[in-house]
Amino acid sequence: MRIDAHQHYWKIDRNDYGWITPELPVLYRDYLPQHLVPHLKEHRLDGTIVVQAAPTMEETDYLLTLADSDETILGVVGWLDLNDQEHRTHFERFREHPKFVGFRMMIQEMTDASSILEPHFLKALRDYAEIDIPIDLLVVSHQLKPLVKLLELVPGLRGVIDHIAKPAIAEGIMEPWLSHMKEIAKYPNIHCKLSGMVTEAEHQNWKPEHFTGYIRKVIELFGPNRIMFGSDWPVCLLAASYDQVVEVLEQALPETWGEKERDRLFGVNAKEFYKL
Repeated sequence: MRIDAHQHYWKIDRNDYGWITPELPVLYRDYLPQHLVPHLKEHRLDGTIVVQAAPTMEETDYLLTLADSDETILGVVGWLDLNDQEHRTHFERFREHPKFVGFRMMIQEMTDASSILEPHFLKALRDYAEIDIPIDLLVVSHQLKPLVKLLELVPGLRGVIDHIAKPAIAEGIMEPWLSHMKEIAKYPNIHCKLSGMVTEAEHQNWKPEHFTGYIRKVIELFGPNRIMFGSDWPVCLLAASYDQVVEVLEQALPETWGEKERDRLFGVNAKEFYKL
């Protein structure tokens, strides 16, 4: 099974997406399964993991409804507000849907990333770790220090770093991103998505080699069994086509890799992580 482990769908008139404005004309339109299917067929992908793009339970409900009628949606990563005392109630409701596979923490949107270390956050994450729920971690490279501390306090967390934690690719800077990722990779339950990289480069001036060093470091740290391909479509369209996203990743893979490693990157790891 070949899987795109990270992409989004949205309907603009639902008004969930405050960050998608007319000033982003490439994104300011509806993106639905019928728009993505040709790309999936082109790259022999059986389906996708659809990830929330709005911090609302209504959007998660919408994505789950979409999944009811589309077989290419293999799983939905929804949204939970861990500051809401009723988050577990909402989780249990979502969990009744067979395609709900986990939720995403939008650390990127927090004014102070150290908020994830507050007692109620830690208790919630320990509870979800206890039942082995997959959690996507949307984090920017300058927020990694609190995340390292979080993993020290909740070492059993079943998590995946989205977009390789958004390092400063446009500037070609590795540190302190690399040092923090080395610490994070020590936790065997933490995976990493090779996704969302093109939008961290200069949108109109990137070259494939700008990503190679970052991709190789992630592969070196997490190994072939804890990484996943994700297109981040349609957000990637700000900087690259679907084809280009795949090509960038393919060109950066180690020359020693064979079919087994590629199968894991392009599907097996996502299937296992999200328990499809």
